[in-house]
Amino acid sequence: MMKATIYDVAKEAGVSIATVSLVINGKGKISAERREEIRRIMLRMGYKPSMIASALTGKKTYALGLLVPDISNPFFAEIARAVEDEGQRHGYSVFICSTDNRDDKVEHYAALLEQKNVDGVIVGTGLKELSALAPLLQGGMPVAFLSRECPAAGVPTIVVDDYGGGASAAEHLIGLGHRRLAVLAEQESISSSRERVRGFRETAAAAGITLDPQLVRSSSLKDGKASALALLSQAERPTAIFCCNDMLAIGALQAAKTAGLRIPDDCSIVGFDDTVLASVTDPPLTTIAQPIERLGQLAVQYVLREPERTPERVVLPPALVQRQSTSPLR
Repeated sequence: MMKATIYDVAKEAGVSIATVSLVINGKGKISAERREEIRRIMLRMGYKPSMIASALTGKKTYALGLLVPDISNPFFAEIARAVEDEGQRHGYSVFICSTDNRDDKVEHYAALLEQKNVDGVIVGTGLKELSALAPLLQGGMPVAFLSRECPAAGVPTIVVDDYGGGASAAEHLIGLGHRRLAVLAEQESISSSRERVRGFRETAAAAGITLDPQLVRSSSLKDGKASALALLSQAERPTAIFCCNDMLAIGALQAAKTAGLRIPDDCSIVGFDDTVLASVTDPPLTTIAQPIERLGQLAVQYVLREPERTPERVVLPPALVQRQSTSPLR
């Protein structure tokens, strides 16, 4: 059986093709009852509007792109859900692309999304070179950055106060009496991780604590346990570790167990993000919570320019969530 076309829907509904198009795009002075009747006919006939055809006629495709490092990371899975929920509220579908923080993948997906004529792209991935986004930025595609900084792009940026979050982690651990502090960070190219480390380091310095260079390490998520083991294997091991995301913190919890250490008695651990995993670890993880749902909502609103917005930087406050992975120094 041939696919139903817009002409078939219009004939069945007894209306013009223009009226069906208005219903598809949510426009025109058409009663709610009539709109629903036409939508039911579309559903019954299996009619699906062509994204390519809409793009060729200059219409919206009602699709957005979302670039994240890895959708298997719970933080980005929750970000994707927040973006998808807000997109659906505006009538948009979302294409999710995992980049592994690699510029070649960013460039590939940027070109693909440009070819798909999506109506906007949210960039939540690390970049070494802005040129990886050239297919989007040079074509005038609406773009917003989410949880990543790139001032040179000149587009809206929605982030959490990463510096302040790192500072809160340091204040919490120092307040518990810890002085031998370690940091487990992501790769240097990730702006959010850099700022978290900077906030932690400078707050420690203000308290008269200089971080031992041997106790500050960068790690991939999959190597988090091994990197944490290296920290805990120092001759003078740290009494507390600040991890720049919850996945690294979970690796640190696993490393402590392997090393025969008790958390928090032998070592306190703080994460960052407050993903769903933070409350189900053993012990539950003290972490710096990001307002994930609000981040996703604002990213969609800014990329859609509703209401019309000029390029700006929005910074949301994080919050310390204290659980059982930290305790006073013993």
